[in-house]
Amino acid sequence: MQAVQNDEPLLIRLFEKDDLEAMRTVWNEVVEDGVAFPQEEMLDADAALEFFSSQSATAVAVCGNRLLGLYILHPNNTGRCSHIANASYAVSFEARGRGIGRALVSDSLERAGSIGFRGLQFNAVVASNAGAIHLYEDLGFTRIGTIFGGFRMKDGTFQDTFIYFHEV
Repeated sequence: MQAVQNDEPLLIRLFEKDDLEAMRTVWNEVVEDGVAFPQEEMLDADAALEFFSSQSATAVAVCGNRLLGLYILHPNNTGRCSHIANASYAVSFEARGRGIGRALVSDSLERAGSIGFRGLQFNAVVASNAGAIHLYEDLGFTRIGTIFGGFRMKDGTFQDTFIYFHEV
């Protein structure tokens, strides 16, 4: 665990129902920003419970009594491809730049392996998301492809997306 604020340790753990409102706030913040997640609809309280509970794993990053980020982990595909995971990460805007994303990605790699996944694939890392790209490459992910114009930005323009893979 690393300290991220006032020497309080950062804890990554599976989510609990009491976390849902803070999780929904962080998730919706990223959706509303419109530059990283493909989703366009905000999660309401009922949808958040169903969405986060339906994942193979949903974990949160907490420091003291504050939820700073989260990730979801689930199969990237079905059937014969279900041994490869996919994940999404959300860090609150106020907590960015403190290593929370790195802790979440590292934890998700460990958790993916522990629950039987053989790899972790990202299908749509937006080319303008330099922080995520740097983090993934620093953690050993390999860029395996580009989808030209694969992401529609909030302003209607299109950005390329990259596909990344990491064995677990």
